[in-house]
Amino acid sequence: MTDVTIFHNPACGTSRNTLALIRHAGIEPTVVEYLKSPPAQERLRALIDAMGAPVRSVLREKGTPYAELELDDPAWSDDALIDFMLQYPILINRPIVETLLGTRLCRPSEEVLAILPVAQLTPFTKEDGEVVIDSGARGA
Repeated sequence: MTDVTIFHNPACGTSRNTLALIRHAGIEPTVVEYLKSPPAQERLRALIDAMGAPVRSVLREKGTPYAELELDDPAWSDDALIDFMLQYPILINRPIVETLLGTRLCRPSEEVLAILPVAQLTPFTKEDGEVVIDSGARGA
């Protein structure tokens, strides 16, 4: 078992860049294509809890049924929002990365650097040509 798991959407540039950064660090993570294999309710709840983030912060609006479902309505409970994410996995914002150092929603992709269990990395170039310089700082 690897110490790094990424909940990945290969159609998303941020997700692809995050996966490439992890591999740039010499790590071959467990890749979960969550649109094909959504996490179980308990697993999704555990990921959100590990991030220390409100459930709403993990909801993706763009390119999803968020507006149609009126998920901006504060009446929806966290449990109901998680149920919607499981019913419509595209609502789960990505990529979520889990390591021994923490769990994060890696938007932008360089957010993953803070939780990678490796020393400072050499510069990395994203798909769009932006160069990412790793400060070497680690810890959730």
